[in-house]
Amino acid sequence: MSVLPDPGASRAVLIGTSRYEHLEQLPAASNNLTALADLLSGPLSLRLPTPHVTVVENPPDHAAVLEPLRQAAAEATDTLIVYYAGHGLINAHDALTLAMPHTQPNRIETSLDYDWLRQILLNSQAQRHIVFLDCCYSGLALGRMSAPRGLADHAAVEGTFLLAASAETRTALAPIGDTHTAFTGALLETLREGIPGGPPVLDLETVYHHLRLTLEARGHPVPQARNRNSGAQVALVQNHANLPAGGPAPAGRNPEPGHRPWPDPTSIRTVTGFLTSLAGARETSGLTQQEVSRRSDGRLSTGTISKLVNRDTLPATWSTTAAYLSACGVPNYQIEQWHSTWQELRRSAATIHETGTQKPDENKPASGKARRRLSGFWRGRSH
Repeated sequence: MSVLPDPGASRAVLIGTSRYEHLEQLPAASNNLTALADLLSGPLSLRLPTPHVTVVENPPDHAAVLEPLRQAAAEATDTLIVYYAGHGLINAHDALTLAMPHTQPNRIETSLDYDWLRQILLNSQAQRHIVFLDCCYSGLALGRMSAPRGLADHAAVEGTFLLAASAETRTALAPIGDTHTAFTGALLETLREGIPGGPPVLDLETVYHHLRLTLEARGHPVPQARNRNSGAQVALVQNHANLPAGGPAPAGRNPEPGHRPWPDPTSIRTVTGFLTSLAGARETSGLTQQEVSRRSDGRLSTGTISKLVNRDTLPATWSTTAAYLSACGVPNYQIEQWHSTWQELRRSAATIHETGTQKPDENKPASGKARRRLSGFWRGRSH
């Protein structure tokens, strides 16, 4: 079963190098970072809180990449997303390295060894790890997720999915004049526009197969993927191609197959996840706040709805949330699931209050920083 990660317990680290001192410039990598960060934080996507998305652009040294990644790996308990766009190189051991602004082709030690990132992922407490590599020879990473044996077993908590822009012997592509690289451009297009006839939410396996067909038809390098356990079932967005353009779903009626992809309350484990999914219910319904208010039979004003979906603490009582979900058209059986999730979160909050201890998966980021764009140097074609 496909599942959208809880945004409160998930993190994303987006890494990219567009400016090089000794390699060809790759301005599309910068555009990739901006677009992907906006998508992951946007409506009808994961709705990741801004502090949960870290953008590392043109890192001046290895620590500028590894430290934010370590922090995200320590904070994420649901899903950790890692993305890299830039030049990819091969070291003397036929392993993938990621180029940085100061990387020199004949001095491989000036690049970032992909295995260093892999080690951090293997020690992460996140249940799922999603890795996107948009660089030349990125397929080399597909053979590096499971060795050595002990670390691979440790990583198999839930699932891992690695999507590489090209095979281990192929270069990736950044068409001249295009806003994005070929792989990331197709990925963004798929996530934004959806797949006609596809499932309600786009899991990574579905996205991967669609990308293969799309890029192959365009004559571009064909992506490669590796799935471990349930990693391929993780979804990043609802299928926008399936969202009805017409009126709202009837209140209280169970959805028919392929109907509106309501946020799944059973996958929520944090207050942030509860609140972002609550806002997502109205967006999925296609209703304005005024329409939700009218459908609530006078129980909810637009001001009440605004306060409910923009608050930063769990609602103290259930009745307003129930009325809101019903007015949005969420099926009754799912409203019961929402209630169970709300009760569990209330119990967890009470336990924390009584014991005075904070759970490790609490959704406040340790740093308290807003989305960071860590930058070093700047000015693309194949990479």
